[in-house]
Order: sequence, then structure tokens, then C-alpha cells
Amino acid sequence: MTETMENKEETEVLTQEQTADGTDGYMPPFEILYEDNHILVVLKAQMTACCPDESKDDNLLDQIKNYVKIKYNKPGNVYVGLVHRLDRPTGGVMVYAKTSKAAARLTAGLQAGEFEKKYLTVVCGSLDTERGTLSHYVRKNTVNNMVYICTPTEDGAKYAELDYKVVEDKGKYSLLEVRLHTGRTHQIRVQMAGISHPVFGDMRYGGALAQKGKLALWAYSLSFLHPITKERLKFIAYPPETETPWKAFDLTKAVKIK
Repeated sequence: MTETMENKEETEVLTQEQTADGTDGYMPPFEILYEDNHILVVLKAQMTACCPDESKDDNLLDQIKNYVKIKYNKPGNVYVGLVHRLDRPTGGVMVYAKTSKAAARLTAGLQAGEFEKKYLTVVCGSLDTERGTLSHYVRKNTVNNMVYICTPTEDGAKYAELDYKVVEDKGKYSLLEVRLHTGRTHQIRVQMAGISHPVFGDMRYGGALAQKGKLALWAYSLSFLHPITKERLKFIAYPPETETPWKAFDLTKAVKIK
């Protein structure tokens, strides 16, 4: 499933088969979707942290720094900028900056709403409507790292909004495309569980309603303005099509959603 399309407004990369030929045959432990002098677009594996955290586990940011250091034979500390985040159990497309200038411009674009992030998820049950918007206030408990739906007046309350589209409904499970309007911690998981349609595999928020398995949440589409050329780029990468529950659905339908 490889296709590249270009027009004056946007470059869309469905899958870019690009080999990173490093020094002495070094190959990074992550998939590269796109790379130039300013940015690196990669596929984050599920259960890999996107940056260092208190667990001190191996993480994608350090892997990328090591890759850049080896490939370009850079001495000393290597700069790689973290622009946005994905939760550890969530896989999908991420962009990292290779220069501080690119990082600052991408961050400004993110804050200005220039990024478009879309997710695929499999949730439990059938939703009442084919399309919908979920609006809640949520707050994070820093002690247990859990996020809860709350009232607007509670301390720490933050507004959370997303749009969803049912791609395929199989009764017991449904494949959704989700577009975030806000970027709250665990937002999709919390909001879907809040309407009694938890994400497949999300025992943390779904409880007895959820199905045991790998979390079925994937950041499949990322679009943003290139920090230097200002060209709009769009990258699409599908979730693991041979794994449960993804293999039960036609994932190509998601590309056709407007």
C-alpha cells in the first residue's frame, strides 16, 4: 500500500518506503516516513515512549538522537526537538525537529491550530450516530496519572473536544476516525469511555466494558506546514492490519473520509 500524491496545496504521503543507510550499515529501531535537513517524520511503535520519562525506559526521542548522531557523524550532544506527544500505548505518525528553528516554528504552528491530527480507533459497541462531536471538561489526577470527566468549575478542569466518524460498524465493535480539537492527556480514551464506548483494549478507562488486548488507538494521519518551505505535508500510516482487532475492518475506507 504505497502511494504518493502531490498538488499545489498539499503533499500527501500514504507510505514512504525510505531506507536510512547509516554508518557501517546502522539501521534505526524505528521506521522513517520522511526526512530532510529540518524535520524527521517517523512511525512511533506502540508501548514506546515518545520522550524520556520517570520510567527511564528506552524512548523514541533518544533513539532519534542516536540515529542522527551515527548517520551524520555528529560529535557531542545532538539536537532533536520534541514538537508533540503520543501516549505510550498509542502508535502512529510523529514529527520531530532537527533544528531549534524548525522546532520553534512547528510548535508555533501547533499552537496556532495549523496541525491536523486524525486517529483510527476500534471502540466497543455501536454508536447511535454516524458522526458526532464530544465535548467534556476533564481533569488529570497527577497521583495516579488518570484523567476524569468533570464539571467546568472543578480545579484543573480543561475543555476537551473531538469529532468522530463511524467508518465501519460490526455491532460488537466499531471502527472510528477521530479528529482532535484539543490535545488533552488520554483524551480519546476518556471521552469514548465517558459515553460507554471504550477503546478496545482500554481496561484502564473502560473497565468491564472493554475487551482485553493491545490498545486499538492509532495516530494514522498528521498534516502540518513545513517549518521552512511552508508547504503543507500530510502523512498517513495504517495501524497493524494483521493484528486484532484491526484485521476485522477495511482500513482503506478511512482514507476516503472527508
